[in-house]
Amino acid sequence: MNTSYYIAKRYLFSKKSVNAINFISGISMLGVFVGSAALIIILSVFNGFENIVLSMYNTFSPELRIEPALGKTFDPSDMRFIKLKNDKRTLNYTEVLEEKALVRYGESQSIALIKGVSEGFMKNRTGLDSVISSGSFTLKHLGRDMAVIGSGLQNSLSVNLSNEFQTLEIYSPKKGASNSVNPADEFNIRSIYPSGVFRVQQEFDNMVIVPIQFARTLLDEEKLISFIEINTVPGTDLEEFHQEIKSIFGKNFIIKDRRQQNELLYKILNSEKWAIFLILTFVLIIAIFNIIGSLTMLVIDKRKDIAILSSLGANKELIRGIFFIEGMMISMLGCIIGMASGLIFILLQQKFGFISMSGANMIIDQYPVGIKLTDFFLVFATVLIVSVIASGISSRLSVKNTVNLREDL
Repeated sequence: MNTSYYIAKRYLFSKKSVNAINFISGISMLGVFVGSAALIIILSVFNGFENIVLSMYNTFSPELRIEPALGKTFDPSDMRFIKLKNDKRTLNYTEVLEEKALVRYGESQSIALIKGVSEGFMKNRTGLDSVISSGSFTLKHLGRDMAVIGSGLQNSLSVNLSNEFQTLEIYSPKKGASNSVNPADEFNIRSIYPSGVFRVQQEFDNMVIVPIQFARTLLDEEKLISFIEINTVPGTDLEEFHQEIKSIFGKNFIIKDRRQQNELLYKILNSEKWAIFLILTFVLIIAIFNIIGSLTMLVIDKRKDIAILSSLGANKELIRGIFFIEGMMISMLGCIIGMASGLIFILLQQKFGFISMSGANMIIDQYPVGIKLTDFFLVFATVLIVSVIASGISSRLSVKNTVNLREDL
């Protein structure tokens, strides 16, 4: 193998008798270089978008959520919940009462999701202000209940936060109400001032966040809640904590982490990333298989060298090894340089953001990028596997007819 490597290295960097061979080898290396760099850059952009989307979702999606296995509500006065609330690993413990209701603002009306949250919702939540597009994230002001609404609801109702005289009117059916002459008697009607508008994703854009006591009065619910949201102290082993809670509450409750809460979102992000990866991989495979043509031309150019090696006792395995290593050196050199160039591009984009996103009302100005070490291993492994296949095929085809080469020369 040392002999094959030494000769292959000489062939790679030495001048060929036919300039077209140098050109074809350069094209093969360039194709691998561009493909590897493109894969690294595109994957990093998807990482960047994924980080932004998940960070926005994580503002409203807790690390763990406890909901009943049966029914829509449950009693949070169980000692197990009190113990969990006081656990030293629990940073944020929020009781949530959630239900749909009719919201009116002036002459406009729309169905919205009312989310009543306990005081723990605002505790240690540093990312709430980052999703506010106007106003502030305030649920209590001078002892008065306030509401924070989604941007979709604001658009459909034309909510004006500057109008201090106009409130949101929220209608919810009374429990056990019978048919009445006046339909309004069948509804609980509560008024609340909007304090801010948030913009996250379409899933949350039709939501109204209010204090839980306001929601209890509106929904005629004195003590039951819909679910509990939990965020943990930094450094907590979330998976261990998750399993511990599951063992405590058993089959009567479902404990979901962020991936389970937003399962469709994670599937979409992963499927899009893998789809782009497969498309670019096909392009990379085509570029790598150019090595077959390059090595075929090299064999033609080095026929005399092959004849001399055969005369000196070199067997077909040694000759195949030369051209196999030659093909691997072309592809892996292009891959390494391509990944290095892609990494440099990513670091420059992170620091300077010289490629901007077009369009108005964008959350970010520049294309986001994120570096994951696994992406580099994935690209390298992909190039390595395809290169082994392409180089193996080309080395066997190239020296297939060298048995009688000495006699011909």
